[in-house]
Amino acid sequence: MIREIAKYMYKYRWYAVLAPLCVAGEVLFEILIPRLMAAIVDVGIANTDLDYVLRTGGLMVLAAVCALILGLLAVRFSSKASMGFGAELRRGIFYKIQDFSFKNIDRFSVASLVTRLTADVSNCERASMLLMRMLTRSPVMLVSATLMAASINGELVWVFLVAIPVLAVALGLLITLSFPRFMRMLRKYDRMNATVQENLAAIRVVKSFVREGYEREKFDRATEELVDTSIQAEGIIVFNWPILNITMYSCIVAILWFGSQLTIGGQMLTGELLSFVGYVTQILTSLMMLSMGLIGIVTSKASLERIIEVLGEKVDITDEQADPALTVPDGGIEFRHVSFRYSGEAKEDTLKDINLSIRPGETIGIIGGTGSAKTTLVQLIPRLYEVSEGELRVGGHDVRDYTLDALRGAVSMVLQKNVLFSGTIEENLRWGDPNATHEQIVEAAKKAQADAFITSFPDGYNTVLGQGGVNLSGGQKQRLCIARALLAHPKILILDDSTSAVDTATDAKIREAFQSELGHVTTLIIAQRITSVMDADRIVVLDDGRIDGVGSNEELLRTNAIYRDVYESQQKGVA
Repeated sequence: MIREIAKYMYKYRWYAVLAPLCVAGEVLFEILIPRLMAAIVDVGIANTDLDYVLRTGGLMVLAAVCALILGLLAVRFSSKASMGFGAELRRGIFYKIQDFSFKNIDRFSVASLVTRLTADVSNCERASMLLMRMLTRSPVMLVSATLMAASINGELVWVFLVAIPVLAVALGLLITLSFPRFMRMLRKYDRMNATVQENLAAIRVVKSFVREGYEREKFDRATEELVDTSIQAEGIIVFNWPILNITMYSCIVAILWFGSQLTIGGQMLTGELLSFVGYVTQILTSLMMLSMGLIGIVTSKASLERIIEVLGEKVDITDEQADPALTVPDGGIEFRHVSFRYSGEAKEDTLKDINLSIRPGETIGIIGGTGSAKTTLVQLIPRLYEVSEGELRVGGHDVRDYTLDALRGAVSMVLQKNVLFSGTIEENLRWGDPNATHEQIVEAAKKAQADAFITSFPDGYNTVLGQGGVNLSGGQKQRLCIARALLAHPKILILDDSTSAVDTATDAKIREAFQSELGHVTTLIIAQRITSVMDADRIVVLDDGRIDGVGSNEELLRTNAIYRDVYESQQKGVA
């Protein structure tokens, strides 16, 4: 796990090396101060030698100034290293997510991924700073101060050396008990974030149904669960300070007791006792810092494991067998005994033995009941999911023979959920073709029946959209998404129920534009309305993941009961 994560520190490795070196230098200068203080007491004051006191005091000030400078440098270097490490780690996670297939994304909730990119990475940043500073300072201080204390009086050293194993056992027990609790706490963070995200994304629905009270209760439950698990985790950690303080002050009392006996007996000078107490204080303080640093790393270890889980996720759709020189020649599509299931643990396939051949330039309508796997079928074409069995060919080649960029560049897809981004309308449309001219953008908008409402805005194509296009109606967002897809100049265009929010007249105009302007483009139209697909060259009827019928509107009316029932029910509704 450390090797996996260490590469994200490489860019800032020199800062990561300099910070501990500065910390070590700071400690060594601090170690000199108690010894110099002992010399002032035992030599300067004992002999009333003011000159010696001033000279030695000057050395103490110099040592303190050097320690201060090195300490400031350590803070600067460790901050640069830890913040840079966090930025690189966050970038690595984000880039990894961009490579995920839909199946990979399904494994993690959006809220969990956001928590890992933010809170978990911040925990790792703090851990890296602890490693560079506190966990460097404490061992160096512990060893150096112990050697200095032993040089003053080897017998008294045993007083605090006995305390170290006690502290080590107590700390090990605290870490063992607290780690699983911190893991549960982070999962509760995920749940709370998911509640907030869901509420904010659907705030209009919440207000429409007057469900604010229910949402408050759901949020309160999530926060109370987080509080409870946090208390359980922190409730273990709080024992750390009392144990450390009891041990520290017990050692100091014991040393003062035995040390005073040695001083009275002439075996130890007063300045040496003061110096010894100073070193013991440094040693015990370093142990306290070490324990708190290790506790902090325990929290970070839980975050680190969650980050490694994302970074270590195996991307199931790659370009391993692709030919980089191969491009999609046309929009022909062929399903050969294709089956698909969302996971290996699934008891049955979502799509079952699909056989379908679609000619380049053909318009195919796809209908079926809810859960009939219409969307799943078309998502296999650009390899958003990988087929589980069988073969899917586009342009005469297996889809795995193309690079993902080449395949997806030839397939434009308007999903069920219309997604727009913050920015202007024109910036959103340029997702289809970043190099498109304004005239090409306008032409695509006209085909999608979007130009009229765009130009009705005061700023036209420069109208700024809110996040997700919240200042547009559902039908307007659908038409912009269609225009964006058309700008990509695809060989295959997939419309997944993408005109459900527009009126029938506008729907008819869009289909008319497709027939006249996109005759060379293979078009797949998923729709609930029969009128959206009845003019297609062929219509595919799906039922429970199987093809129940294929044919024209007239043919299916004669031969397919499912199609006929849908047609008649919708026609009656019109009548």
